[in-house]
Amino acid sequence: MLILAMDLEKKLAIATRNAEEVVSIEELKELLETKEKPRAYVGYEPSGEIHLGHLITVNKLKDLQSIGFEIVVLLADIHAYLNEKGSFEEIRKLAERNMKTFIAFGLEEKNAKFILGSEYQLNKDYMLDILKLARITTLNRARRSMDEVSRRKEDPMVSQMIYPLMQSLDIAYLKIDVAVGGIDQRKIHMLARENLPALGYKAPICIHTPIISGLDGEKMSKSKGNYISISDSNEEVERKIMKAFCPPKVVEGNPVIDLAKHYVFPTYGKVKIERDSKFGGDVEYESFEAMIEDFTSGALHPMDLKKAVAKYLNSFIDDSRRKLKKLTEESS
Repeated sequence: MLILAMDLEKKLAIATRNAEEVVSIEELKELLETKEKPRAYVGYEPSGEIHLGHLITVNKLKDLQSIGFEIVVLLADIHAYLNEKGSFEEIRKLAERNMKTFIAFGLEEKNAKFILGSEYQLNKDYMLDILKLARITTLNRARRSMDEVSRRKEDPMVSQMIYPLMQSLDIAYLKIDVAVGGIDQRKIHMLARENLPALGYKAPICIHTPIISGLDGEKMSKSKGNYISISDSNEEVERKIMKAFCPPKVVEGNPVIDLAKHYVFPTYGKVKIERDSKFGGDVEYESFEAMIEDFTSGALHPMDLKKAVAKYLNSFIDDSRRKLKKLTEESS
């Protein structure tokens, strides 16, 4: 059944909001027009500490879920093993915890499938297709595709050259229409678009989300502690936000603005800034654009923005942690 033109525009706006890139818009429009329940996915290497940087792609999955997509979450245990993230036993324990975390942060379990890579990646047909992809992919291309996500850039292992081939093939084997990932996944997704048709599979549509800067304005790094973890206490979240890089009137590269854009507004739809009457009194923004207009003009001070973002993030994280605790207790 074709959807109405107005419905299409609404769905397209939700599917593409806060995205860095869509490859391509025309293909996404056609998919929304012609397929009643499209299928989208993200693959995650199981991680011991989930932070807000991980959850930006979960937000996009939630967007797609809200407009009728079936969601597949690949808990990429074999990928993680190839990328030296631990033993299989360690990785699979993390995968179970990560699945519960994503559900707790708003991904609807009834319309999402969680799949371990090892459930299908060791079968004969899959491995034969990996070899076929290897025959049409140069070593330089495979290495360029892996550079952004590799743990060993200077002296890579052969296993890391297999990684982008597997990620490309996952899209085909999971019957995916839309591959979602951070913009750092672009080279791997483009490899899939170019080479999957040579094996008889369709090229995926790709939606890429931005990479959020660390709270100091630099690249997010575990060693620097410049991120917000879901395990951070309310006091720790507030402390990190209040120390965060947030130059007056500057939007580009401002991590506090990014947090408001990608987490606060999508979750709450509006932001209330609480401030003393001598500084203008309380003000409520019902759109991100309205808030940005005041911030760039100087009418909204960085300190007031920080206080509001910290408050909303703590509410968001607290609610998700309660859900995670309940899910963990139910499965124990």
